[in-house]
Amino acid sequence: MSRAQDWLIWGSELSPYSLKLALCCRHARLPHRLLPTQGSWAENIRINLRVERLKRGGLPLTWPQRTQDDEYPLVPYLFGPQGENLYDSSAIAEWLDQRLPDAEKLIPSEPLAGFVARLIDDYADEFLLYVVHHQRWVVSATDNDAGQRLAHEFRSLVGPLRPLMARHFSARQTRRLPYLFSVAPAGFQIAGLHPNRQPPERKGFPPTHALLERAHTRLVDLLDVLLATRPYVLGDRFTLADAALYGQLGMNLADPSTAKALQARSPRLHQWLLALHSGIPRVVADGALRIDDALKPLLAEIARIHLPLMQQNAAAHARFQQQGQRRFNEAAFNAGQALYDSVLDGVPYCSVAKSFQARSWRDCRTRWQQLPSSTRDQVAALMPGSDALS
Repeated sequence: MSRAQDWLIWGSELSPYSLKLALCCRHARLPHRLLPTQGSWAENIRINLRVERLKRGGLPLTWPQRTQDDEYPLVPYLFGPQGENLYDSSAIAEWLDQRLPDAEKLIPSEPLAGFVARLIDDYADEFLLYVVHHQRWVVSATDNDAGQRLAHEFRSLVGPLRPLMARHFSARQTRRLPYLFSVAPAGFQIAGLHPNRQPPERKGFPPTHALLERAHTRLVDLLDVLLATRPYVLGDRFTLADAALYGQLGMNLADPSTAKALQARSPRLHQWLLALHSGIPRVVADGALRIDDALKPLLAEIARIHLPLMQQNAAAHARFQQQGQRRFNEAAFNAGQALYDSVLDGVPYCSVAKSFQARSWRDCRTRWQQLPSSTRDQVAALMPGSDALS
């Protein structure tokens, strides 16, 4: 197939969602290239303008249907040779499934497996994102080169401004840490680190570093045990659950301190991530899905962290809407608006109400309510705490 017929992912290998999307496209055997890394100057200019036109409503969105609670992301997007415009890695996985036979679908057609795959995907997208950004910009703060790598990806567009872009990006991502749930304790300092790379505290916000680091350790340990029993999270088949966990945890493979600690703690998980990063997932003909007791620790972690956070955010979002608040997400956070206090896993925190997470939670609960009662009983047996979905 010629390059003109390639699909184009506008994204960055620094983004867990770009990694997830690229893996899903490889699994679906969709010919694609990653821009701006693999694009020419002219092509990158054209696609960047296409992104802006899409955001401004100048181009139609092919998939998914967008609501007022959604936000166009920085990356990734998937653009097709016939003018197709898609965004949101999870929604694109649904779209890719139209190309795949039942035995290879990213979201299994079996109700129980399909629900669990989507639940793991939601957890990865909405909470694990915080954990891995904390790992990059706090745990690996002294040795990650994310800014330089991003500037290299955009080299055709920024030219001699690459060093400036690298510094600006690293400082920006560090400043954003409290928005991404990572709040430093008072007086926190990393020796020898430039001031604009010091993980910030925020006045009135309880510290959350320990919460995020415990969540990371628990997940690494339980995945180490799970992957000793099967090649993929849900059994013998690659699914969206694998892509979602890979996208988030795989992002840290390039962050030296985190990658080294991960390899020491779980060589098995480290190798699993590397294998997905370097090749197309192995498709097992008629591979069995095993939604069984081996998944209980992972589902318990989701019930411990993800479900309460989504409940609390949705309640805050609804409350602020009733009060006439119309600004949410990062814009509200930067303005000190739509902030709420709560407790997660016994740890107090302060965050901003996020409309896109409220939408994600509504969608999850809708999927739950549409399950047959017998399937809900199966989920409840594997995940105590699933009543939060009702």
